Amino acid sequence: MKLQYQLNAAFTTLLIVIMSLTAFLVYSLILDLLVQDEQRQLQAKGDLIVNLLNQESSLANVQRLSQLLQDQELQVFLYDQRKNQILFTTLSLDLVENWVNTNDVNGQMDDLWEGGGGKFVVSELPLSSQQPWIHLIMLTPLNDLQAVQKTFISRILIVFVIGVGIAILLSYWLTKRLVTPLTSLKQQLKKIEKRQFEDVQTIQASGEIKEVEQSVLDMANELQHYIQSQRHFFQNASHELKTPLMTIQGYAEGIRDGIFNEEESKRGLEVMVAEITRLKKIINEMILLAKLDSDEGIYHETKVDSRDIIIKTIDRALPLANERNISITYDVDQVTLRADEEKLLQAMLNITLNAIRHASAKVNIVVTHLNSNVTILIEDDGTGIEKDLMPKLFHRFVKGEGGETGLGLAISRAIVERSSGSIHVGQSELGGAKFIIILPGG
Repeated sequence: MKLQYQLNAAFTTLLIVIMSLTAFLVYSLILDLLVQDEQRQLQAKGDLIVNLLNQESSLANVQRLSQLLQDQELQVFLYDQRKNQILFTTLSLDLVENWVNTNDVNGQMDDLWEGGGGKFVVSELPLSSQQPWIHLIMLTPLNDLQAVQKTFISRILIVFVIGVGIAILLSYWLTKRLVTPLTSLKQQLKKIEKRQFEDVQTIQASGEIKEVEQSVLDMANELQHYIQSQRHFFQNASHELKTPLMTIQGYAEGIRDGIFNEEESKRGLEVMVAEITRLKKIINEMILLAKLDSDEGIYHETKVDSRDIIIKTIDRALPLANERNISITYDVDQVTLRADEEKLLQAMLNITLNAIRHASAKVNIVVTHLNSNVTILIEDDGTGIEKDLMPKLFHRFVKGEGGETGLGLAISRAIVERSSGSIHVGQSELGGAKFIIILPGG
């Protein structure tokens, strides 16, 4: 069953149950309220009758009393408790005597008397303070009140039915507004499943559904970017691997066929060894990237001293810096950060060596600690990085001028992100590139 129908069925069932219970309670209470109201009215009419009976007997008073009993259709009787005698009655004498014999007229009377094939609402009051043994008993048939009850309930049922109908229509409209965006979202997810990213569209929604839609769109964009990057990765990887393999194959076939002389063969072997070394480096970096992306066991986070990691980086980069006559300066706030020391050292070394290769005379490393974050700044005074290249500089096999495999910066980004940090590139005030690494403090 579709979600819309499930919601409508659940809401309608709940509404019917609640209204049925409400109707039952109202039906039960309404009769009690009618009985209490009828007793109050009988009490008021009884006071009027008592006043008339206590006045001096006259023809006018008798006529007024007779007219009152006739107009109000009152069923009354007077009972003398001392003599156990019915003084006056508008009802059947046998019925009244039966009531008097079965009910305590002077004590706590029941609200309802039963007899004569029906029930009656009863109200009693003494005729006067001088004659408290004479009781005026007034009765109203319960059937009259039940008729009022049924009329009232029938009208309430009509209101309930109309209310249920309106509520069901409102429920259908509301659930349709809720389910329609979900159905549209499902269609967009189907497009993502089929990798039809260009066809993914926004939907009309609000609240939490809008937030889910935004998350789906972000996921689609990220997935599209990932698939494209993987496609580019394999294309670039095949190209990067094919170039040294073709060189190795060319020299190997030439040496095998005796095309080269002894000196050329020796030089060819040296080229083959160099290409194999480069090929091995590319393969090792590709394996490391794959492990950083998928293998949780390759990364071991510990507490790392910032000064210690910078010193180790400079020690390993110093040979290349001396070869190129590049000076390395550093300013380090000695703080602790959390990372895999070996992997972080590799990331730092990749960026530092990259800076040395592009620097004119100087590379500067600065480590600062602000709040709970550690910021590492690596900048050089070279020519800098082209603006068009900056957004994709950390992608795999993207190389700037003088780059090697195009995987070093991609590895650095993967390591920094595995450390719950971020890495950015910009233009340095020294004139070259500026790499900013932000890591959580330990």
